[in-house]
Amino acid sequence: MIAQNTVVSLNYRLTKNNEAGELIEETYGNQPLTFIYGIGMMIPKFEQELNGLKAGDKFSFGIAAADAYGVNDPNMVVNVPMDIFKGQDGKVDSEVVKVGNVLPMQDNQGNRMNGKIIEIAGDQVRMDFNHPLAGQDLHFTGDIISTREATKEELEHGHVHGEGGHQH
Repeated sequence: MIAQNTVVSLNYRLTKNNEAGELIEETYGNQPLTFIYGIGMMIPKFEQELNGLKAGDKFSFGIAAADAYGVNDPNMVVNVPMDIFKGQDGKVDSEVVKVGNVLPMQDNQGNRMNGKIIEIAGDQVRMDFNHPLAGQDLHFTGDIISTREATKEELEHGHVHGEGGHQH
């Protein structure tokens, strides 16, 4: 049964808004999602919905945007000077810096984040650093494949070892 410090392996289908909404991703036909329940690896509301389920159980639930990846924060949309995108040759690669591209960036404190280019205007690049699923209500359907107690080593390392997890 899924509880604190349980290794959970499951397949899921994630859609926007409701069960029949636009497909975002799924694990069916691929490797299942395997994680340690209750140590902060997943969206808290996602874990709450799985609590008490066991191998063979099916699930279907929605998570409001505020309880998933948050609402869109207008403060996460910023103008960045075009100069920071110049290469050693002093030029900007127009194949990299174009509307729609998501670029890895770093803030003044060294935090890494991805920003999506939403507009280029003169010497400014407008980028959105909100999570790609911010503002989206999510819907998960799926089934629990297996559960087991996490090992002491897995809990110390903070991730699953073996099949579906990290190999040392």
